[in-house]
Amino acid sequence: MTRITTPFSAATTANEVVDGLDLTGKRIVVTGGASGIGIETARSLVAAGADVTLAVRRPEQGEQAVADIRASTGAGGDAGGDAGAGSGPGPGTVRAAILDLEKRDTLQAFADAWQGPLDVLIDNAGVMATPETRTPEGWELQFSNNHLGHFALANALRDALVAGAQASGTPSRLVSLSSTGHHRSPVVFDDVMFERREYDPWAAYGQSKTANSLFAVGVTQRWADDGVLANAVHPGGIITPLQRHLPKQEMLDRGWIDEEGTPNPAFKSTQQGAATSVFVAVHPLVEGVGARYFEDVAEAEPFRDDAPGRGVKDYALDPEQSDRLWTLSEQLLA
Repeated sequence: MTRITTPFSAATTANEVVDGLDLTGKRIVVTGGASGIGIETARSLVAAGADVTLAVRRPEQGEQAVADIRASTGAGGDAGGDAGAGSGPGPGTVRAAILDLEKRDTLQAFADAWQGPLDVLIDNAGVMATPETRTPEGWELQFSNNHLGHFALANALRDALVAGAQASGTPSRLVSLSSTGHHRSPVVFDDVMFERREYDPWAAYGQSKTANSLFAVGVTQRWADDGVLANAVHPGGIITPLQRHLPKQEMLDRGWIDEEGTPNPAFKSTQQGAATSVFVAVHPLVEGVGARYFEDVAEAEPFRDDAPGRGVKDYALDPEQSDRLWTLSEQLLA
């Protein structure tokens, strides 16, 4: 299996990824699309002609994000907007809809309200290194939010994704945002919910990010024959609302910010952070590809001890681990 390389780099922006692409008619959902790399992912896709739905928890944030994207792209609010003048595609459309990954009724309501085909689902939303928190079901929050919520959403939208593939004649795509955080922990099946081991916010985050990668493997294994493929993405290091649960001192100690709160220059901008998601979602180089892990707008290499912070660990793409996770997820959500 040949590794996918590209002319892009860690410095590539999402706008540069879609430059020259015409996404007119593509229907795309972005979870967590109101801020951070989610809004930049959506902005670039809309600018290239796609019809994007932002799945958001708070109506007011969704409205602000929609207004922001419309102002910067000239987008409309209804699918099927007119193409603008010029050599490239006109802007697409953008709207917001309520979806809370912690509330299964909103997941189902979102899916029930969806009409017609869906070409791309970008599972972008997430939480990181939260204090120990339990959902009403008793589940550890990061595993529940980052993995189980997206697992339930994707399964609820499966028919729409299949319809998207049938309508376009090309596979629909699911983009699952993982992270190098997956290096911190495999899925610990003997105690996924930290019921017996001491809670560690970073181990819990790492486990959830491994689950995000394994989910992409599972989708491809099960849905490829129906025209749906999935890949995992590491967006890179970016300062966004994802870090809201971290104390300032911890971020200082890690070298992520200075005393004034200015991010380390080594971090990507949000446009750069959105680039790999956008690439995996719509670029022709990823056509027909599934069950892989991408970073810096190319397929990642296997993890090496002499290259910390890069690459994908074997357990994050292991088909047997993926099967085990799929079975557990179905049992929990039954």
